[in-house]
Amino acid sequence: MARRLLKRDPSGLTSISRCPFESPRTLQNTMATLSLSDFRQVLSRVGPTGLGLPALVLLIVAMLVVPLPPLLLDLFFTFNIIVSLIVIMVAIGTSKPLEFSSFPGILLLATMLRLALNVASTRVVLVEGHNGHDAAGKVIQAFGEFVIGGNYVVGFIIFVILMIVNFVVVTKGAGRVSEVIARFTLDAMPGKQMAIDADLSAGLIDQATAKRRREEVSQEADFFGSMDGASKFVRGDAIAGLLILIINIVGGLAIGVAQHDLPFSEAARIYTLLTIGDGLVAQIPALFLSLATAIVVTRVTTAETMADQTKTQLANPGALMISGVILGLIGVVPGMPHFMFLTLAAATTGIGYYLMKRGPLKPEGATGGPAGEGVGPAGAAGAPGASGAPPADLGWDDVEQVDLIGIEIGYGLIPLVNADSGGQLMARVKGVRKKLSAELGFLIQPVRIRDSLGLNPDVYHIVLNGVVRGKGEIKVGKDLAINPGQVHGKLEGTATREPAFGMEAVWIDPTQRDYARTLGYTVVDPSTAVATHLNAILRQNAAELLSHDETQQLLDKLAAKYPKLVEDLVPGKLSLGVITRILQNLLGESVPIRDMRTIVETLTEAAARTQDPDQLTGLVRPRLGRMILQDLLETEELLQVMTLDPSLEQLLQNVVQQSGGGNVMLDPDLAERLFAAMRDNARAVEQQGHAAVLVVSPPLRSWLARAVRHRIADLTVLSYSEIPEDQAVRVIATVEVQPKK
Repeated sequence: MARRLLKRDPSGLTSISRCPFESPRTLQNTMATLSLSDFRQVLSRVGPTGLGLPALVLLIVAMLVVPLPPLLLDLFFTFNIIVSLIVIMVAIGTSKPLEFSSFPGILLLATMLRLALNVASTRVVLVEGHNGHDAAGKVIQAFGEFVIGGNYVVGFIIFVILMIVNFVVVTKGAGRVSEVIARFTLDAMPGKQMAIDADLSAGLIDQATAKRRREEVSQEADFFGSMDGASKFVRGDAIAGLLILIINIVGGLAIGVAQHDLPFSEAARIYTLLTIGDGLVAQIPALFLSLATAIVVTRVTTAETMADQTKTQLANPGALMISGVILGLIGVVPGMPHFMFLTLAAATTGIGYYLMKRGPLKPEGATGGPAGEGVGPAGAAGAPGASGAPPADLGWDDVEQVDLIGIEIGYGLIPLVNADSGGQLMARVKGVRKKLSAELGFLIQPVRIRDSLGLNPDVYHIVLNGVVRGKGEIKVGKDLAINPGQVHGKLEGTATREPAFGMEAVWIDPTQRDYARTLGYTVVDPSTAVATHLNAILRQNAAELLSHDETQQLLDKLAAKYPKLVEDLVPGKLSLGVITRILQNLLGESVPIRDMRTIVETLTEAAARTQDPDQLTGLVRPRLGRMILQDLLETEELLQVMTLDPSLEQLLQNVVQQSGGGNVMLDPDLAERLFAAMRDNARAVEQQGHAAVLVVSPPLRSWLARAVRHRIADLTVLSYSEIPEDQAVRVIATVEVQPKK
């Protein structure tokens, strides 16, 4: 293979010499091989789809010099119209200008394509125009005869009007807007860069987010700078279109009269109609592109498209009703077309009245993300009469319903919600809802996240049904290192308590994350800490999250597969309210309701014996025994349990039977010693690495489970009937009450 050596002579100049063993023919073959290889590498990088734009550029150049037949002219004119329509539709559908960052380049190519078509059509019109109106193709003929009615005076006037609209109004305005925006964007660029650096230094965003935002700022400046230049393309195109029109008319008259011996009137009619048709075919796409340019540069960057903004902002009931009244007054003036004016006036007034009754439209997605979580102010209503107007009368619209699930945050925690600054709280909350919905068996309602000025900056509240059920304090920009019980060292930071379970924790700098993990700490970010707390609160209060609506949804979903099963139960045997209460009882005892088929089958069989929700719950639990044990042990594992001393259990059974199903009155001293013994045994079992499970007789289970629920949180109370027959069980502790000293 040929090689070249670079040599440097004493004068410092670099010369290229060939190795002595290479012949000129070998060198030529090698150069040819290298050229072919380079070409193949270029093709492999560009790909088949990347050859479209180079082919279009070559096509434009070819149209400038190569005569085109009328059939190809029709094809290219139609293609030009399609391109302009696609461009303006994309411009209308973008929510911010950078979503259409390729627009300046597309505008340049579309402008050159249209000018090349003008040159190609001019050649055909001047050469073949004497043969008739269809000499330049069917498209030009259609615009020359049908659109302007075959009257070249009318066509000339329409063309001039289009030129005025395009050149004087749209193009000039878009060019001015592009120039101003480009200047302001460049002036604001240093401030935006400093703001990104400040957020990065404060720990509100990470390095990757800062890099992405810097690139967006740079792209925005480049885009509006390019649009400022691209608007000149449109302006120059409009001027070129007018000049081409004049040249075609004058040149056509000269060629028709001098070369083809046509009468002046006939030459004027033929060449003017062809020229006007050609001009209209080119100017309509030009007007579309000018409008697209104006739409892109006048867009205000929001999360809405132009259609969404127009729908929400023009739906003003007052403006519509006033306009309708004014139009109606004009319609009753003598000599006016009464029917047309009064009909439109009535329609406008009716639409305004309908919107006033319906209330203001809200932008789509303004109250919730994809997960259904919403962010909004926590009641920033202005004071009555603050604007000087008398306060309006109160109505039912002023009484807001409480959110089922909500998170109120101080203003210092807002970066956790803002995805643009790297906030992950919305995604974490969505994950919590998805996980709990799958585990519990029903859909967890959306979580409303609101900022509250009444809270300290770093504090958040978890709210259920308008009541605060959990509180916590978060340090934005820090990580929470949680002590799981056994660590190998101490960390420097702010000591605190993990908000969900109250474990010891430390707020540390993110740079210490890896070091903390090596010491045995569990390290989470602030968003995960809040989401974990939310998960614990929702799991503990799952019964409050289930209402009649959720129960009906579960029954409807079950009825889609087993219609007869649901039909036999509701409403003939049990009401929706009773079923809801049973499901709430199960959730309150940490029993998932995923197996709705088994639950409904059991209730159908037991409904003839009792209608009491508590008793029905006790009958459902044994059928769900395997699901209850699923969270307590692995498949085929030995179940380690605690039991009550036989004498103690007999004593408690007598007390429960004497109560007759009402309130159980237990001696306070006995109750205190009983719960203390169960608490000590549960702690000892957990230290052995087992779940604390107490097995009692069925009559005791319901009462004892309610009694220990808030006293011994980690203790699970089961009845003997809830343990499957094939489940191996071993008693590892017996609860005994010490006699009174």
